[in-house]
Amino acid sequence: MLSISSVRQFLLVSCLAALPVGAQGLRAPVVASNNVPSEPPAVRNASDGAIITRKDARTITLKIPAPRGEIVDREGEPLAQNRVAYQVALQFRQFENADRDFVVNWAHTRLDALQVLVKNPVAKTDDEIFDHYRNRRWLPLLVSGQIGEKEAHGIEAKLASGLILQPVYRRIYPQGELASHIVGYSGSVGKLPTGPINANEPLWEETEGRAGLEKIFNTELTGEPGMKRLLFDENGNKLLEEQVKRPRPGGTVVTTLNLAWQKLAESTLRNGCRRGAFVVLDVVTGEVLVMASRPSFDLNNFIPGINDADFRALEADPSQPLFGRAFQSAYPPASSFKPIVALAALNNGTVTEESTIYCPASITVGRTVFNNWTKIPEGSINVKRALARSCNTWFYQVGIDVGPSAFLGIARRLGFGEKTGLPLIGESPGLLPNDEWMLKNEHRKILDGDTANLSIGQGSLLASPLQVAQAMAGIANGNIVPKLQLIRQIQDTRGRVVQAPLPKRKEWLAVDPKAVDIVHEGMSDVVNSAGGTGHAGALSYTTLCAKTGTAQWGPKAKDQRLAWFAGFLPADNPRYSFAVLYEGRPGETVSGGRMAAPMVRQFFEGIKDDIKETIAPPKKALVVVDESATKQEGDKEPISKDPDNDKPPVAHPVEGTLKALPVEPLVTGDGKPDDLTGEEIPEKAPEKPKAIRAIPVKDDEVIQEGVEEP
Repeated sequence: MLSISSVRQFLLVSCLAALPVGAQGLRAPVVASNNVPSEPPAVRNASDGAIITRKDARTITLKIPAPRGEIVDREGEPLAQNRVAYQVALQFRQFENADRDFVVNWAHTRLDALQVLVKNPVAKTDDEIFDHYRNRRWLPLLVSGQIGEKEAHGIEAKLASGLILQPVYRRIYPQGELASHIVGYSGSVGKLPTGPINANEPLWEETEGRAGLEKIFNTELTGEPGMKRLLFDENGNKLLEEQVKRPRPGGTVVTTLNLAWQKLAESTLRNGCRRGAFVVLDVVTGEVLVMASRPSFDLNNFIPGINDADFRALEADPSQPLFGRAFQSAYPPASSFKPIVALAALNNGTVTEESTIYCPASITVGRTVFNNWTKIPEGSINVKRALARSCNTWFYQVGIDVGPSAFLGIARRLGFGEKTGLPLIGESPGLLPNDEWMLKNEHRKILDGDTANLSIGQGSLLASPLQVAQAMAGIANGNIVPKLQLIRQIQDTRGRVVQAPLPKRKEWLAVDPKAVDIVHEGMSDVVNSAGGTGHAGALSYTTLCAKTGTAQWGPKAKDQRLAWFAGFLPADNPRYSFAVLYEGRPGETVSGGRMAAPMVRQFFEGIKDDIKETIAPPKKALVVVDESATKQEGDKEPISKDPDNDKPPVAHPVEGTLKALPVEPLVTGDGKPDDLTGEEIPEKAPEKPKAIRAIPVKDDEVIQEGVEEP
């Protein structure tokens, strides 16, 4: 029986060929021969088995599955990686008395002793045992589930003869529930074969991505398998075990997520709500820095496989932990949609910064009464005050005046009504209605009553928190809507970047910059002015612009509501946009200002130092002058003047000014083959890329007039 220290050589030699900054991983399997005769087989090799005629002689070619590549955050911190695990296996000898009863009794004696050593033994029938001996006795028969290294150390000395520890790769998710709906999980491709041994069988079960990034980037994460050959003589003795090809690990998927921010966002959701979502985007690059959904689930429960009972329990959980609310949902955006209506009205000239509109407690459209969120008239107010107070009656009237095609057109350019294009499974496109949709589903065009509802983000309008955060990024930018990015790089085994998406424009916003400025001021007033509905979101170190929102949602019988707080910061030079959703319980009274805004404050105050560093104005460059070349007092600086140019004379730089020097990579190769991959390393190794800081649910459609609270 091999010791764990010896058997780890089987797995821990070549996985860490190259990883991004901060990432850790395992080495890919290199098969160590621990049963090679004392005299090296100078004559025979793995091909000699072909001339052996006795049934106990074999030449076996096996595939060594490669470890999957890592999934990491923008700093290289692992979200999915590999560890060595072990499975107890029966290793049969060549018996002189090989009848069925003897073989079965020999195996059961050892399996019975195993019961007290491991928690997850795998029962084997007499037929399975004897069939394995007849057809596959040269290979181990796995008789336990996967166990960790600590447990393996504990039982190694207690294993009876004929029982061995078989090392395998195990996928782990070191962050547990963190970003589980995005990362996804992997699973076994299929059980190991039975019956006669075929060429290129895998040494252990191979895996593939089953959900999330694991599935979408399965090709990039799947490495190249290795190969080894085993040679047994006519007496069943192993003569040779040689590795023909080393396995090559899969590539590394570097996401745009910020692990520290993601942890804080998920912690904020746990403390602030039972169900909800939190999204943070980079307005400049379109990178997704945070995308959290609550509740979530532990990805490690799916490794190496989840049983039917546990999976059914997850599916039946009323909190729907498998549902990624941040991007798979479709909720009424409520008053987070009002800045779009204001932008359309200002852009079209329907209102100006100074114009006021009288806002009663309610208005009547046709035979329907549309209420404000308060029973007190707001009086005559302008657009900025309407945003700060989230006055429904102002938006009912202005929405009807500007027309649905105007504000729905801007909404479409901001990304409503379509998927963002991120590599996500089950992303919701939301719903942005038009006359065609209304005719098909409501058998009429959009009427004034529909327009009034849409102007406050309700009716048939639906969006995910991701879409709302994307819209806020467009409003914050004011000129373009950035194309969102979730993948920053894909690296190969040696850390070379093979894919690196660049920031791109998704859509021109095509609105008057003055209109954008006015909407920004109104959204700042939501948080920072007297009477604003979002005071609870104010920050101590910068000015935040945002919009609160509260909506009726779900079946009317449940009386269930949502709370939103969405916006961007800082006000003067926006860099980050966000959207937070609070999903209320049936009958619970909620509001964006009381439920969602405090979570935004808690999050951004928690990363204050990061934000302040990012939004701080750039420092001026320092000019370093060589003192030995400093001019004496009274020396004149040489001046040259182009006789053919009337521009002012240009002073030559003083001699001795130090220039920045290019930095070469510190690690260089010696020209010898890489002992991990067999490839030749150039004399100067290429510089590694540096990571830069930085099941769908349909809700009943509800149209509720006049739902909005601070």
